[in-house]
Amino acid sequence: MIALLILLSLLALPHPAMAQARAQAPPSRPPATRPQPARPPAPADTYFVSTLSAAEIQNKQAVIETPMGTIVLDLLADAAPNHVAHFITRAREGAYDGTIFHRVIPNGIIQGGDPLSTDPAQSARYGTGGMRELRFERNSEQMSRGAVAATLAPGMPDSGGSQFFICIFDQLPLTGQYTVFARVAEGLNVAQKISQVEADNTVPKQRVAMTKVTIRDKPAAGPEPFATETAEELSKYRAVLETSIGNITFQFFPDKAPNHVRNFLRLAQVGFFDGTAFHRVVKGFVIQGGFLPTRSEPLDINQDRYIRKMAPEFNDIQHDKGTVSLAHGDDPASGDTSFFIVLARTPVLDGKYTAFGKVVEGMEVVEKIEAVTVNGETPVKRVELKKVAVTKIP
Repeated sequence: MIALLILLSLLALPHPAMAQARAQAPPSRPPATRPQPARPPAPADTYFVSTLSAAEIQNKQAVIETPMGTIVLDLLADAAPNHVAHFITRAREGAYDGTIFHRVIPNGIIQGGDPLSTDPAQSARYGTGGMRELRFERNSEQMSRGAVAATLAPGMPDSGGSQFFICIFDQLPLTGQYTVFARVAEGLNVAQKISQVEADNTVPKQRVAMTKVTIRDKPAAGPEPFATETAEELSKYRAVLETSIGNITFQFFPDKAPNHVRNFLRLAQVGFFDGTAFHRVVKGFVIQGGFLPTRSEPLDINQDRYIRKMAPEFNDIQHDKGTVSLAHGDDPASGDTSFFIVLARTPVLDGKYTAFGKVVEGMEVVEKIEAVTVNGETPVKRVELKKVAVTKIP
């Protein structure tokens, strides 16, 4: 149902000229004895045709600056070359600067790029401008989270233009119905925040403008964080957990659980843990944090890509007070981000959970978290994990 609603909402309003043409009845056929007027010349094809070479549209990114943050798009020249060339051309002309995201569906899509939206006096016509410039380019790109596609008028596949929408979450039933020409590389959390602004029937009550849209070369992909360090090098890293009660510092055991150490450091480096909470407190047993649903902010694409199920690395480290281990469900290979700190010697955990670190500073903070008031195992007052900073000792 939500996909259908989104599909209906993405169809741009018909251009006023189109509505007027539909309202006019065709003239009656003139008598045969009267000379027929000359047929006017066919209107020129006004569809955009790129003047950019294939090389000029390859490996490009669009940087969309907004008051709520920056969104970076990877432009998909192989999938939709004419759409990409059009977007690059219009961006370099400054056509998007000052336009707004004029339609939002919370956690669904955001839509913008209408040139009329630079003028608040034209608000009644938002959604009708910048259309009928592009012919449909069918491709196999999925309408999944982070997809960027051209908006269309109802029943007119060749009506794309400057307007586009960004999928905040998967809208797979829309695949093949719109031309996907880009994907969000950074800032999907920004797009999600924009989707959540207060709106009146999908029309935002505040103007969220694209203050500037620029085109740049796509940076070369660097190595994955903490993918190449040796166990000895990894052992020099520390993680400092800044909580609402105080700081806790972890030391790691890469000689025992190298993949788990890399996983934790990588998630910390990209800010995954920032804004999560210690959501579970079992006195005399464990405190647990890093659980995705406790995040106060939506994930960015760069954070989301590093959430991975971890194969267990069971080892001989005992689950003593201060041991850090990865939580999992019934399947030992189901752990990903949630970790726990042991509060007392607990032999039942040995060999069943992967211990990968220990607390070396801030055990008094751990004990304060253990002492918070709980409802069952849930703290009555949120224990915020504000930030996890990665440091390295000499």
